[in-house]
Amino acid sequence: MLLDYDLITQEQLAIALDRQIQSGGRLGSILKDLGYVDNETLLHVLSKQYNLPFINLFEIKISPEILKLIPLELVRSYRVLPLKKYDNTVSLAMVTPNDISALKNVELTTGCAVKPYIVSSGQMDKAINLFEKEGYGDYFNGELLGEEKVTVESKIPDIYALLRLVPDFKATDLYLAAGAPPSLRINNELKRLSMPNITTAQMRDFMYDILKKEQMEEFEKRNDLDFALSLKDTGRFRINFYKQRNSVSLSAHLIFEKVRSVEELLLPEDITDYILKPQGLILVTGLHGNGKTATISALVDVINSSRKCNIVTLEDPIEYLHNHKKSNVNQREIGIDTETFSEGLKHVTRQGADVIVISELRDAESIAIALNAAETGHLVISSITSLNTITVLDRMINIFPQNQQPQIRLQLADTLHLVLTQKLIPRKEGEGRILAYEKLIGSSRVRNLIREGKTSNIRSLMQVASEDMLSLDRSLARLCIAGRISFEDGLKFADMPAYYQDLIRTGNA
Repeated sequence: MLLDYDLITQEQLAIALDRQIQSGGRLGSILKDLGYVDNETLLHVLSKQYNLPFINLFEIKISPEILKLIPLELVRSYRVLPLKKYDNTVSLAMVTPNDISALKNVELTTGCAVKPYIVSSGQMDKAINLFEKEGYGDYFNGELLGEEKVTVESKIPDIYALLRLVPDFKATDLYLAAGAPPSLRINNELKRLSMPNITTAQMRDFMYDILKKEQMEEFEKRNDLDFALSLKDTGRFRINFYKQRNSVSLSAHLIFEKVRSVEELLLPEDITDYILKPQGLILVTGLHGNGKTATISALVDVINSSRKCNIVTLEDPIEYLHNHKKSNVNQREIGIDTETFSEGLKHVTRQGADVIVISELRDAESIAIALNAAETGHLVISSITSLNTITVLDRMINIFPQNQQPQIRLQLADTLHLVLTQKLIPRKEGEGRILAYEKLIGSSRVRNLIREGKTSNIRSLMQVASEDMLSLDRSLARLCIAGRISFEDGLKFADMPAYYQDLIRTGNA
């Protein structure tokens, strides 16, 4: 697998195999000891090989109650380590996760089901050595294992091999920039690959490998370029090349082409009540990388499956592809099917659209057209990059000159159905992230506050649970109390940390 990903060479593999013949041990750990791969890369490849999540022992802490679930003899014999207990399931670090005997013995010993995690052989050896020197059963801190820093002697693969790493390592994004190693975004954290720094010349090579002649000309003219790229057996990417410090950088975001359902995304249960209305405005907001596009795609799919209507989308670029179901779905890509959002929006009402989907409202002109469309009998669904629901409302109003703001405020109050602000939080159990959201419904009191220019009052009202609004802090508290996120992660993402802590303390979320 390391060869397939172009992360090691045939020569490096031959040296590692010779070392294995001479002294034994696991091939992955030998490659790491030789400096050919780093620990993070090795764990990701092992995870892919076994199709199981991995754990890095150097980054975890284990309480005495958890360690005491399994005696040291069992830890030593089967090279396993209990990590945490959730309901009636024990998370277990394993060097050999397909060892049926080990799984059965741990289940018998603990009386719990077992959820295996991959761990490298070298890390487990270090943990067992630490237990034998310092004793077993006390608080375990992975930092005490003292991982050595290794210099990795690998090369930079070509651009297509790098893109293949994104889905295989369960990442969402690839970042390439001169002066730094290739990096992946995994669970919303940047992980640098065990490769040398990319040179300016290599970045230019990546461009020439992937761009067509007309795309190169467009990039040279504008200094940045957005486009979508499909790779067979890999997936579809949203790619952006841009200039910085007289060099070229790349950001590639993996598009999950399967449209996920409202249920899969854990969106509010009552959301279909609003998206099946014939007209009005629905906004999905949040910062980049928090699932806004996936949510809008799920909403379009509900309409497509439930209503007989004409849906026109304006996207930059198209990410999720929709088949025609009960509705017709016409997807227009900015720069290909229409020059700009503003240009596309000017003509959308003449295209017989019942539902208008705009991937992002970016300026006063697009906001004005969207509000007019929502006011004149269309359902408009769009996203805005924003911290929370209140900043969205204020931004939509304040982007206009002061003399136009009263009119915009009235239009927004009259058309608003729903604002959903999203944040994706690391799951407490297992890999991936889970949705926390802030919800604001266009109820009578919310509309009145918008008309009167009192949007700031909505923030204080959100501290009281009600049908027409739910604060992000309450959503985070509910996830924490249900055991789906950790208290610390909830606190990190909370808007008002003291309020969040109070909701957890009282159990009143």
